[in-house]
Amino acid sequence: MRVFNKNLRLQDVTIVYFTALAALMVILVASYHAPTNAVDVSSLTANPSIPLPHLPMPFRVPLDPLGDLHLAWNISYADQEVYMELRVKELKHGVVLGMSDRGDLTDADLVVLWDSGSKSYFGDAWSDSEGHVSLDSQQDYELIEAKQKPDGFYLLFKRPFSTCDPRDYLIEEGTVHIFYGLLDQPLTSLEHLNLSSIHTGIQRVLMLRPDTPSPTLPPDVETLDVVAPNVIIPSQETTYWCFIQELPENMPKNHIVMYESAITPGNEAIVHHIEVFECSPDMRDVPQYSGSCDDKMKPGKLNFCRHVLAAWAMGAEAFYYPPDAGLPMGGQGSSRFLRLEVHYHNPLLISGRRDSSGIRLHYTPSLRRYDAGIMELGLVYTPIMAIPPKQHAFYLSGYCTSKCTKTALPPGGIYVFASQLHTHLAGRGVRTVLVRGGKELEVVQEDQHFSTHYQTIRVLRKMANVLPGDVLITKCTYNTEDRSKPTVGGFGIMEEMCVNYIHYYPRTKLELCKSHVDPEYLQKYFNFINRFHGDDRCVCGEIGVTEQYSQLHWDTFAGEVLDSLYNTAPISMHCNQSTARLFPGEWEKQPVPVVASILEKPRYPCEGGALPTGRPPKPTA
Repeated sequence: MRVFNKNLRLQDVTIVYFTALAALMVILVASYHAPTNAVDVSSLTANPSIPLPHLPMPFRVPLDPLGDLHLAWNISYADQEVYMELRVKELKHGVVLGMSDRGDLTDADLVVLWDSGSKSYFGDAWSDSEGHVSLDSQQDYELIEAKQKPDGFYLLFKRPFSTCDPRDYLIEEGTVHIFYGLLDQPLTSLEHLNLSSIHTGIQRVLMLRPDTPSPTLPPDVETLDVVAPNVIIPSQETTYWCFIQELPENMPKNHIVMYESAITPGNEAIVHHIEVFECSPDMRDVPQYSGSCDDKMKPGKLNFCRHVLAAWAMGAEAFYYPPDAGLPMGGQGSSRFLRLEVHYHNPLLISGRRDSSGIRLHYTPSLRRYDAGIMELGLVYTPIMAIPPKQHAFYLSGYCTSKCTKTALPPGGIYVFASQLHTHLAGRGVRTVLVRGGKELEVVQEDQHFSTHYQTIRVLRKMANVLPGDVLITKCTYNTEDRSKPTVGGFGIMEEMCVNYIHYYPRTKLELCKSHVDPEYLQKYFNFINRFHGDDRCVCGEIGVTEQYSQLHWDTFAGEVLDSLYNTAPISMHCNQSTARLFPGEWEKQPVPVVASILEKPRYPCEGGALPTGRPPKPTA
């Protein structure tokens, strides 16, 4: 029996169709306003099972030039987690905090707070190659607290070092590029956000820090401020300001036991980094100077003030020497002249701002058991070493050979407690590894997200004992995709370096332990590549190395052969004393150290690795 006639059936189908369509729209709208993976901030309640880290958090940095956004954090090595606290002075409709390999807005790991117009949400997100944002299906940022306080809106959250989520950033030793963004409008869906459409900025930090307590300063400690002389910060984005400061005449030998930044109040977001250099003791006089480090009219003697005494970068805490060691200052064999270098980062072009920032040295006349020393590892500053153009990742290694350490180090060796990595603009990563008996023993220092714009002295979590006969290999990674000509080694900012200044004790006469490829083998390379491309001329040293590199026809083959040359050809060793003279011995045409066994990377808990033992389970105060 037919229940409906033809007209009723059509009408019924139409009603069902539009009813289903309306229901689908309701579901879609509801999904926009209530993302299933995000946390509804308004429904967040305190969970006593989640222990809050000790406050205040020990590490902090201003994110923006005005200081309206501050990031503070704490570390639990026992749980392999980082606790972060983000303060926003004036929160409108949300904030974005991101981490990426070089600070790019694309292919980034994000944590986002946003509102839909009626509710606020918190979630783990990521950006694609065009900056479009999506909520992550695996939520690894855990929101602990969201609260409005008198000085701003606070977000407290945590996440593991490693999440095993391919869209998440791996938090590891070295530089972390952090970017931020503020939302001025509500978002009905996070997928409507493109990072290129909001105001953003970048900051760099060392997120993972040593968790050892700071040593106690001696009672007779004195201070010396090496600071800028009330300068007017230029109204330009980047300025390097140099100032010569003279120590008291006939100052006796003291030990620097600690130093810290001394930042003019109000300039915390503009003073980017600071370094103090000791001038060469051979110079009896250095002219007074206060001005741009890039001024071509500055005294030439400033170029001989290169021995690093102290280095600080935004977000770095005070630097303490080990209890048994101090860095000598004053006395015989030292210089009375120090060069201060302050990097001002002023993207808002603020004018008329005065500054007297610098470094405060804490020193004692009560000398400690050991003098601390600074030794240069890596590559010699020479155009003999070069990076081909258009390289995504090209590697150069500098060696401190077993022959040099056996010649120069005491029987008990030295203890490395800190280091300062250094490259120029093409540098992307630096790694120094200790090799003993042909086996990699431990990584002394590593930063695979290195930036020349963020250089500070880094305290090691564990001191490295380097014995006579050990090898130290410093390997640098470079990117020259934006360059059409080869990049040679040298002092210029468009030239390159590969250096690790290690801080150690007891001080020895060994001040420089570096290498470069043997020049004769490099000439063989030039002749081979030229003949391969049909040029039978033999320049044979008639023109300089820089020009020979520049005249080569650079293709994939030329780059691969150069890489092979650097890894196999004999090296020239610079095993130098503090007098700049070589230690006695034969240092030319030395074999490249052989490494038969390399270290395996430790596995994180999400990869099945075990949590560390023997440390307190909660973040350090």
